[in-house]
Amino acid sequence: MIRKLANRSWKVLESKNILRLGPWLSVRQECVEMPSGVKIPTWFVLEFPNWINVIAVTKDGHMVMVDQYRHALGETHYELVAGVVDKGETPLHAAQRELSEETGYEGGEWRLFMTLSPNPTNHNNLSYTFLALGVEHRREQHQEPTEDIGIDLFTEDEVRQLLEEGEIVQALHAAPLWRYFAEKKNR
Repeated sequence: MIRKLANRSWKVLESKNILRLGPWLSVRQECVEMPSGVKIPTWFVLEFPNWINVIAVTKDGHMVMVDQYRHALGETHYELVAGVVDKGETPLHAAQRELSEETGYEGGEWRLFMTLSPNPTNHNNLSYTFLALGVEHRREQHQEPTEDIGIDLFTEDEVRQLLEEGEIVQALHAAPLWRYFAEKKNR
């Protein structure tokens, strides 16, 4: 039996925002005290809005993926549809909006599939992955001026091959896809 963990919260002794870059990123510096009494004078927390990802499967069983250039790596990769949960928006609405905007696919049956922390050491946000089954192409793609997104339809075997060959490098996309295939195998 797996034991339930007790929360061992740190006490925040001092906290100040040291950087705010629009709605996308803030950095908070804190002085904290651990339950043991040990003080950590400088701990940084990166504040991001919540994120979403979508595992979208069409009525004929193809998986809707996108490809994008990622400047930090200097590479173009296959990914799930993803985005930011806007202020006042639910994660589900953000996921449906992003799928429609980035690919033109809509509809289907939706459910929350997985919730992950991008990095619980110093990120304060969550990443919600939704599974959308039976989506259909209903409209043209609507990209923002800063987006250059390709739309790709793959069979499940092809997506699995991309994972196995390391072609999907975004960890918050690979983890839910691996879970998706593990659950399919066990059905």
